[in-house]
Amino acid sequence: MNKKCTFNKSERISLQREINILFEQGESFISYPLRIIYIKRKPFSGATASVLISVPKKKIKSAVKRNNIKRLIREAYRLNKDCLIRYLQEKESGLLVTFIFIGNEICKQDEIKAAIQKGLNLLIEKTECQ
Repeated sequence: MNKKCTFNKSERISLQREINILFEQGESFISYPLRIIYIKRKPFSGATASVLISVPKKKIKSAVKRNNIKRLIREAYRLNKDCLIRYLQEKESGLLVTFIFIGNEICKQDEIKAAIQKGLNLLIEKTECQ
C-alpha cells in the first residue's frame, strides 16, 4: 500500500485548542456541498496538514447517514490529499483544515470527490496568496 494514501490519527485535528483557533481565526470558502475552513499554521501533532470532518446533526438527522457522509469525505480526502501535502512540504508550511457538510441530503461519492478536489485546489491557490 502506498504510504501517501493513508489517513492517520496524527493527520486529524483532535485538540480543542486547534479547533478553537480554526473556528476563531480561520478563513472559509464553499466548494458545494462542503464549507472549508482553514488557517495556515503548523498543527501541534507535527503533521503537514491536519483535518477535521463535520456533518451537522441539524442538516442530517440520522446518525447512520452522517457517518456515511463522513466516511465518503474521509475517503475522498485520503485519495486526493497528495497535491496539497506536496505543496505544503515545498513551502515548509502547515495547515489546519475542516470540511463541514452543508448539503441537505446524502450526495454521491463522485460529487463529494469533485468538491474535495476543487476545495484542495482552492486551498493551494488561497495559501499561495498569503
